[in-house]
This record gives sequence, C-alpha cells and structure tokens, in this order.
Amino acid sequence: MMTNSENLRDIVCDLLLEIEREQAPSHVAIRRMLEKYQYLGSGERGFISRLTRGTLERRMTLDWMIDRFSSVRVKKMKPVIRTILRMSVYQIKYMDGVPESAVCNEAVKLAKKRGFKNLSGFVNGILRNMIRNPEKSKLPEDNLSIYYSQPEWLVDYWTECYGRENTIKMFQWFLEERPLTVRLCKHRLPPEDFIRRMEAQGVTAVQSTLVQEAFSLKGLNYLGALMEFREGICTVQDVSSMLVAKAAGVKPTDRVIDVCAAPGGKSIQISELLTGGGRIISRDLTESKVALIEENIQRMNADHIQAECQDALVYVPEDKEMADVVIADLPCSGLGVIGRKADIKYRVNREDIATLAKLQRDILTVVSDYVKPGGCLIYSTCTVNPEENEENVRWFQEHFPFETESLKKFLPEGISSNTIDQGYIQLMPGEYGTDGFFIARFRRR
Repeated sequence: MMTNSENLRDIVCDLLLEIEREQAPSHVAIRRMLEKYQYLGSGERGFISRLTRGTLERRMTLDWMIDRFSSVRVKKMKPVIRTILRMSVYQIKYMDGVPESAVCNEAVKLAKKRGFKNLSGFVNGILRNMIRNPEKSKLPEDNLSIYYSQPEWLVDYWTECYGRENTIKMFQWFLEERPLTVRLCKHRLPPEDFIRRMEAQGVTAVQSTLVQEAFSLKGLNYLGALMEFREGICTVQDVSSMLVAKAAGVKPTDRVIDVCAAPGGKSIQISELLTGGGRIISRDLTESKVALIEENIQRMNADHIQAECQDALVYVPEDKEMADVVIADLPCSGLGVIGRKADIKYRVNREDIATLAKLQRDILTVVSDYVKPGGCLIYSTCTVNPEENEENVRWFQEHFPFETESLKKFLPEGISSNTIDQGYIQLMPGEYGTDGFFIARFRRR
C-alpha cells in the first residue's frame, strides 16, 4: 500500500523519467503504473493519468514556456529538474482546481526529496515568476509547433501534404481528451444489455454511429475492474482498427493470415466471423508479442484462431497461395495515433518515413504470395502520409498481380471519400472521431 510519505506527483515524476530515459512506450508505461496502484481511488488515478499524459502531450509547449523564465535552457537541465518543472507548469497552465501555491510547494518538496535541495530555489523561482507574469508565457498562435506541441518537421510536412487548416484540425484532435473505445464481441451480449451493465458500474457506454459493436466508455476508472473486459465480452479497439477487419469482407469458410497481428484485436474480430470452418493464423515478430495475442485469445475465449511467432519478412513456402485473405497491418510511423501515444512525435523523424515505407514494401513483397488467385489482401497503417500509404498502393499494383477493389460495400455508409471506389481510404485523425488510419483493399488476379 502507499504510505503517507508517498505522493502522487512522485509517481508521475517516476513515470515521466522512465518514459524519457528508457524510451518506453507511454501508453504501456502508464497502464503498468495504473495497474500497480489500482487500489487508489478514481480521483487519484485520474490525477496520475491526466498529469502524465498531459505533460507528455504538451512537452514542446512546456519547454518553450520554461525557457522564457529560466537562465538555463531546458535541454541543459538535469533530467529530474526538467521533469519536475514540466509537470508543474502543466498543472499551472492546464489543470483547473490545482492551487498554484500548492504546485510550487510540491515542486520544491519533490526537488529536495530527489536530492536537489540546492536547486529547489531555482525551481521555485521559475514557477512563481511564471505565475506572476502570465503574459510572458502566452503562446504564439502563428507558431503551430509551439502552440500545438508538435515537431516542426511534422508541421511542415503535413501543411505541404494536407494544407494548414487540415493540419490544425489534426493537431487539435490530438490534444482533446477522449474516452476509451471498446468493441462488444459478436454474440456475447446484446448492446442494450451491455449499456445497462456499464450504467450499473457508473460507466456511460455510448454506441458508435459508424460501427454498431463499438462503444466509447465515459467515467471508467480502471479497465481491469470491469468483469465484461476480464471475461472477454468487450475488448479495447479503436473504430479505425475495426474498419480494417470489415474491409476484408471475410466469409465463414475463409482461411486468413494476419501477418503483424499483436495485440490481436483485428484477428480476434475476424475469428468471430469464421463460423463455417474458416481459420485465421495470427502472427507477429517476437515471443512477447505472440504471448500478448494468446493472452487476448484466452481472455476472449476466441475460436478458429492460432497464434504463431513469425517474422513477416521471412517467406513461409507452405503458405504459398493458401490464404483467401491476408491482413497486412504493417509497422509504420504511427502519426495517426499521436493523440493516444504522445511519445511517437518525439521518437519519429522525417527520415524514418522513407525507411518505414521501404520496410512495408519488403513485407508486402513476401506476404502477397500467400494470397490465392482471386483472394484479397488488406494493407493498412495507423499513419497519415502519402509515402507510406497512397504511394505504396501505386507501387504494389505496378509490381504485383493485384488491383485495388472498391471498399464501398465493406465500410459503413457514414464514411465517405472520393477514393473509396478506388479501393483505399485515408482516415484523418478526428475526422470520424477515430484515430488516423489508412486502409487499402487489393484483389489478386
């Protein structure tokens, strides 16, 4: 149990340092920490989550503000001091209901506790000066990088590709707080019963207007506490991810291979459709990723599915022209999910996109041979850029016996795009209340 001397801000400080020092995926680190402290009340857990996510999301903005008041640049500061200042400025600027004096006092205590008593006055001075002079930290609206806390290369790249207005819309969406989205598993529970069960636990379940099995959960404290999650009645999955499985148009007797499947959400969604003897092989690169797929298969009591450890770049001869459907949801820059995984924007750079586009082409070269003549290949990414998406579609059609096939009869009527009939769609972040995602459907000649 947490002792009286322990502090919520201590937990947040540890989390932020771990994410920065170990390059740990933020969503995984936060989930682990919340599981460790699941005995805390919903308000305390909410504080940990909000402060950690918010400090990560706004890091570039926070650093700009701190640099306005500090004689030492943020980049030159000791990691602990830098982290304490970032999380403190976030509380002052973005968290209503947290007294500014309390933020300053707790920051000083935290600096002393971490062995930096000699720098506690430095921390206190910056924070109190910022509180006294709010105009000095007013954000420059014309500088999208600082205003929306996004890397300059991404601002320039997206503005060039999609225009300034669309770029701003995507950045705004990333900074909005959104409820968790789950998929209600097929045949497990009627939607109205699921909604009632959630209400009984103080959670509001709102059914998606696009995908009837998708629900956003508001007021949820801890996912693991939901019996419906533990028993596999529902699972965490964004609507955009659900659309990939729908685009495949799987039939009950199909043989399916999902080549980069972890954590297995799409594979399990597809397995629920294979009621006529069909089967899906769900693969990923490492044993740990396959263990995650198997854990979800077991939790959800999924049938017609088999998890395997297999490098998608390594050809499996016995799979030649075996599959009715191949799902290739491939490694990508992840720019479409920055709103849920803020650390992506600090890890990915412009040069990575060409490298990832090449990796995607290499994987497609291998796995396309698993599709039988007349079969289907679904190519998808959770990113937003032409190089990894539309350009790869053109390249694939030019080099392999595949052609795109209209997505119109597979996607919900509420989704419209002038490229649906051309066989692909780029979902922009927030456009339908979903992550940014790209989906293309190919038919093998």
